[in-house]
Amino acid sequence: MQAMPILDWGRRYDGAMLRNDLIAAVIVTIMLIPQSLAYAMLAGLPPEAGIYASILPIILYAVFGTSSALAVGPVAIVSLMTAAAVGQVAQTGTAGYAVAALTLAALSGVILLAMGVFRLGFLANFLSHPVIAGFISASGILIAVGQVKHLLGVSASGDTLPAMLMSLGQHLGQVNMQTLVIGVAATGFLFWVRRGLKPALMRAGLSQGAATIATRAGPVAAVVLTTLAVWGLGMDVKVVGTVPQSLPPLTLPSVDPALIRTLLVPALLISVIGFVESISVAQTLAAKRRQRINPDQELIGLGAANLGAAFTGGYPVTGGFSRSVVNFDAGAETPAAGAFTAIGLAVAAVALTPLVHYLPNATLAATIIVAVLSLVDLRILRHAWACSRADFAAVAVTMVLTLTLGVETGVSAGVMLSVALHLYNTSRPHIAEVGLVPGTQHFRNILRYDVTTHPALLTIRIDESLYFANARMLEDRVLDRVAGDAAIRDVVLMCSAVNSVDLSALETLHALNARLADMDVRLHLSEVKGPVTDRLSHSPLARDLTGQIFRSQWDAVAALTPAICQSAARAT
Repeated sequence: MQAMPILDWGRRYDGAMLRNDLIAAVIVTIMLIPQSLAYAMLAGLPPEAGIYASILPIILYAVFGTSSALAVGPVAIVSLMTAAAVGQVAQTGTAGYAVAALTLAALSGVILLAMGVFRLGFLANFLSHPVIAGFISASGILIAVGQVKHLLGVSASGDTLPAMLMSLGQHLGQVNMQTLVIGVAATGFLFWVRRGLKPALMRAGLSQGAATIATRAGPVAAVVLTTLAVWGLGMDVKVVGTVPQSLPPLTLPSVDPALIRTLLVPALLISVIGFVESISVAQTLAAKRRQRINPDQELIGLGAANLGAAFTGGYPVTGGFSRSVVNFDAGAETPAAGAFTAIGLAVAAVALTPLVHYLPNATLAATIIVAVLSLVDLRILRHAWACSRADFAAVAVTMVLTLTLGVETGVSAGVMLSVALHLYNTSRPHIAEVGLVPGTQHFRNILRYDVTTHPALLTIRIDESLYFANARMLEDRVLDRVAGDAAIRDVVLMCSAVNSVDLSALETLHALNARLADMDVRLHLSEVKGPVTDRLSHSPLARDLTGQIFRSQWDAVAALTPAICQSAARAT
């Protein structure tokens, strides 16, 4: 693992790469300014926190990360989880709230770094895709509904869907019509930008690439137009207000043990969800260029980025989908594009923040709503139902709990459901009785193919690694089958799909061997892989096995029932 990937791609950096990275950085910077402000508002933090969280973290990721296109910074889901976690320990708008957000970023950074150093990136695989999809869709709905109050200009509250809807209903009589006009107009414009602007620009003669980039920068137009409208017309709406003109300050997270204990679990959940989202985007974009992403090094890059956010006035960050796609489409060739983006944001933080004084909160809310609704994919319910009832239950439960009990409960349930689904599926492995396909040396399921079998030989194929949770099921299956057929004299366990075996499974196989011996039936193994053979060699089963270990299933059948093989040879 390369501790600093910049030392690798930096040696190959040339003028062409510099030009492409600079172009991408300009485009992403323009897009990132309104996004950073909007996501900071979603996290319950001052707008400048979004910009601060997009400067040093990006630079640190450029040094330690491996993706050439991943754009690190505030994202919707992590911002929502930050608001949910920090809201438990401090009141929005207070100094304690900002310190808690810094502490959350620091804890996330430490967790990610530790996972990277100890190469624990594989742990994210325990979050199944259906559960992640359900959580993201439910979170998208929560975020969108939570922003409606800014479109209406009311002070609604709530962390769950029922609470939000009830609060909005109670405040409908206080709607600010000017805010509503701006919010609806901005939302409608952004939806049109997303769906209709690109075809319109291409009809006007713009190239597909240029039209795509212009479409991605649509939120900037909404920001400019609504800001000018509020300023020029003197509209009575809530605006961003004064944003400090300064580079990110040096900040220190809290070391209060009580606060750390409270935020530790939320930090772990944010770290895992953020890593899953980031690595998915990075690997998708890398595949388009036939590049590879190192998940463990990505953990280190994201960990460093979060620590950078903690010490420069930010909050937890990760790789964002929309920004990364724009970065990729704009031609970013190395992580240096992110560093140039950070420089652009630093310039904006020093020189351009007065320009957003009259930016209405309704426009930022519209930006968030349009962005997160693209994350909502209710089709996952239909797909899960068609594929697996267990997956459907996991998706549905995750979504319902996230919407009704909050994001932390939803993602915690999602993690537990993912692990439970894995244990459930592997504890009930597919076990098939197989026979020889005539004219070949292949063995297939007797229920699916027309195969040749012998009454004295039972061949069972196990399609899963054996461990404590499923070995007993295999034992019961074999013993039930043998007990019901007095003609069986040999049992062969075909282990082609068994990649590992634990001590409990070895003990179960040893017990099965003894029970079959009591029935005057020999137990054999075939197609045993090297790692499993190594385990077997150190167990009593290798000494007490009543049968043999065959290199292939064909060898087993040829030795135990040669008539079948002779018949197959004549057929060929």
